[in-house]
Amino acid sequence: MAENSAPSERYAQGMKTRRSVLGDAHVDRAQANQTPFDGPFQEMITEGAWGTVWSRPNWTKRERSMVTIALLAALGHHDEVAMHIRATANTGATKDDIREALMHVAIYAGVPAANHAFKIAKATYAEMDADKAAGEQK
Repeated sequence: MAENSAPSERYAQGMKTRRSVLGDAHVDRAQANQTPFDGPFQEMITEGAWGTVWSRPNWTKRERSMVTIALLAALGHHDEVAMHIRATANTGATKDDIREALMHVAIYAGVPAANHAFKIAKATYAEMDADKAAGEQK
C-alpha cells in the first residue's frame, strides 16, 4: 500500500481471500519480501486477482482453484502451478479434481503442458503429504 493511505475495500477483501486460499504463512512471506519496487504490483494483484476475481460469489474456491491450475499449467507457469496445488488444502479441490483439470489441459493445451503439470502436481502433493506426516509425528 502507498504510504499514508488506507487500504481500499477491494484490497482488504483481496487480502482476506488471498489468506484464505494461500494461507497466512505464504502471504506473510510475500508481504515480508515486498519492496518499494514491487509494492504497486502486489497491491494490483491483491485487488484485481484476489479482491475482484477470487472474491466473486459465482464460483466456489474449489472451482476457481481447478480453473486456475488448468490455466497456469496450460500457460507453463510452473511455480504458480505448485503454489496453487498447495492451496488446494484450503480450497477443497481434491487430487481427483486436479487430475481431471490436467486431463483437460492435455486435450486443449497439449500433452507436454499437462505432462509437466502432472509432474509438478505429483511432487507437490508428495511434499504436502510429507509435511503432514511430519506434523502428525510432533
